[in-house]
Amino acid sequence: MAPYRVVVRKSVAKDLRGISKNDVRRILASIESLADDPRPPGSKKLSGQERYRIRQGNYRILYEIEDDRLIICVVKVRHRRDAYR
Repeated sequence: MAPYRVVVRKSVAKDLRGISKNDVRRILASIESLADDPRPPGSKKLSGQERYRIRQGNYRILYEIEDDRLIICVVKVRHRRDAYR
């Protein structure tokens, strides 16, 4: 199966500004790994939305999957206390 293309919204760059460099590195590695496996172990589909989330430490990466076009769109990266608001 061909790898997915990962698209990151501009707002995600803004989300990453206040996060420590070590956490940002781990978050970006998790985002890159989504290209090979868009539904990795530990990912969950959010109820009432067409979005998924994966955990990276205290942060949550929220993304959408377009299987027909092989695209993953990263929507938000937020601390766990703010991710679902």
